[in-house]
Amino acid sequence: MADTHVNPSSPSAYQLLLQLEQRFDHLLDTIEAAVSLYEQQLPATWVFHQTTPSNNWLRKALFDMWHEQDQDGRETRNYIAVVAANNELQAAIGAVNQAKASFSDLLQHIKQAFPQALSDAKSRLPQRHPHIDEVLRRNGLARLHLKQSWRQLPIAPAAVSRIRFAWYSSGRSIKRLSVKEAEHKLLQLDTDAPHIRIQLRKLAGIPSSEVLAQVQTQAPLMRANLFFTEPLDDGHTRRALNAAMPIFVPDNDQRLPHINLPTPQPPTTRTRARRRDEKLEQDVFLPSLRVYRYR
Repeated sequence: MADTHVNPSSPSAYQLLLQLEQRFDHLLDTIEAAVSLYEQQLPATWVFHQTTPSNNWLRKALFDMWHEQDQDGRETRNYIAVVAANNELQAAIGAVNQAKASFSDLLQHIKQAFPQALSDAKSRLPQRHPHIDEVLRRNGLARLHLKQSWRQLPIAPAAVSRIRFAWYSSGRSIKRLSVKEAEHKLLQLDTDAPHIRIQLRKLAGIPSSEVLAQVQTQAPLMRANLFFTEPLDDGHTRRALNAAMPIFVPDNDQRLPHINLPTPQPPTTRTRARRRDEKLEQDVFLPSLRVYRYR
């Protein structure tokens, strides 16, 4: 079992933190190399919401690794774009992805082996960012946003003829709960409130062995369907992916693939029809917990 009270200054934790700083520095170096190459080449680019992208938009996107004040830690800022990248730029973006993965892997290891050291790491890493004092002063940025620091940059494996963007607003995460776990969660709420008592009675009326589903609706996200000019080795002609970060496609005579123009904002209502094989009942069973029964 990991020791949760390890002193961050102990040799093992200290060495890991030094490694982490080195990997973060390497990540910054690879990002700088990639964006500098992009700014030299200025390849064909499409950026969502920008008719004429600024030359430094990619720099802003890839170096955006900091929490803004009052930002929900679960939220990430999106940079929806397509870049026609030649082999040199694709290799530079690939190096960024490798550095992100290496940084993320070591962070996960520290989190498991030395949980107390992680907060020390997060306080030290911002000091490694170029001009961090100026950045903090100008933008009021508070701390490193880990999710934004290790997000991978999609690289298309082959030439792309067209890309279709569409908002995906029906995403849900579903966590299975036992009746006992649901009861425990309800008892943490105001049990004097009539609506909580009603839900406790409903829960008492079903078999204790029944499995329930707690549903969390996910924020709308942009999805991209990439249609390849030729079938891939596995025979597939298209690939779908989340488009939170710029997509780098092979340079096709310095031209972009055909790109549709998605709506500026996600739809406010569900756009996909309910599946006939929907496993959950349509009406929520325990509203206070967003818990449903299986059909």
